[in-house]
Amino acid sequence: MNDLLRQRILRALETLSDERAYELLDYIEFLSSKYAERARPTGLLARLTETVEDTMRAGKLPLQAISGTMGLMDSAAKVMRGLAAAGQAVVEEAVRAAETPSSQPLPPRPPSEREPGTT
Repeated sequence: MNDLLRQRILRALETLSDERAYELLDYIEFLSSKYAERARPTGLLARLTETVEDTMRAGKLPLQAISGTMGLMDSAAKVMRGLAAAGQAVVEEAVRAAETPSSQPLPPRPPSEREPGTT
């Protein structure tokens, strides 16, 4: 999809209520299933969030409940991404530290640990 079309669609979406936006989402998913391969989200949290949203919509829960739950799940996903990024940074720093040669030589082993015949 070209950028101009994407921007035009986004402008039109901004004027819709949540109820109408969900109707539009249903129509888009119908078109995707009929004419294109469905691109599922790749992340575990994204797939979980989409599944929960679809289940809530199928259960005909009020839009406020769905919106609130999706907001909460989005916040949780952001926290998890932050934790994953922090963990990745720690691992990268540990790898860098392990790869950097030490500027201090190792201390000599005590005489009790030396091999027999060495001084």
